[in-house]
Amino acid sequence: MTAAALALAPGLLFGSFLNVVAARVPLRRSIVSPGSACMSCGHELSWWENVPVLSFVVLHGRCRACDERIPLRYPAVELGSAFLVAGCVWKFGLHGGALVASFFCLALVAVSATDLEHHIIPNRIVVPAAAVVLAAQTALRPSPEWAIAAFGASGALFLAALAYPAGMGMGDVKLALLLGAMLGRTVPVAILLGMIVALVPSFVLLARHGAKARKMGIPLGPFLALGAVVALFAGHPLLHLYLHH
Repeated sequence: MTAAALALAPGLLFGSFLNVVAARVPLRRSIVSPGSACMSCGHELSWWENVPVLSFVVLHGRCRACDERIPLRYPAVELGSAFLVAGCVWKFGLHGGALVASFFCLALVAVSATDLEHHIIPNRIVVPAAAVVLAAQTALRPSPEWAIAAFGASGALFLAALAYPAGMGMGDVKLALLLGAMLGRTVPVAILLGMIVALVPSFVLLARHGAKARKMGIPLGPFLALGAVVALFAGHPLLHLYLHH
């Protein structure tokens, strides 16, 4: 528990970096330079304006230079990253598995943030992440399970995308590759949960807009990511429950 608590601080720092990734990668901008700045006016942030979560509170959620609102995504990504990294250390202990799980969760946070804001899942995030996770899982627990799950999950969503292109994007197909590489045999739990939870906003849109809702796409990536986190922490008990009951 102590190690998990100590992991909160680096998790916040990783979250701050992921905000840069989510803001710049979809725009094909460098994540290294220039330094952190307001996306509205270009004001370069001083160190005290760049402290995860705390700076957002001190600045009352607004840029000091132009008074533009800072999106809630920023503290949400930082807090989400911190709790997920701490959760991975708590679940897997001080082991290589915790490092891989943390990397996986951070990739999911970055993918979710970009999909929510830009409705895209960048190849430059999800494909390298899938390769790293597949290699790491195979090295830690040698088995064809990870590759089979990765390509099996990706292939299943690819067929779904072919059958219904309006409801499934190729970014989701590549995200399934990452999910399978990490989760192995529990990846169906992640995909099924993600699909079920995604029905909630779909029904809300349908109730509000009727037939027009069919043209209002919702990003599926964050829901698949949510299902993946549940499967990471509780996938085996859930799969056992399903298979036996």
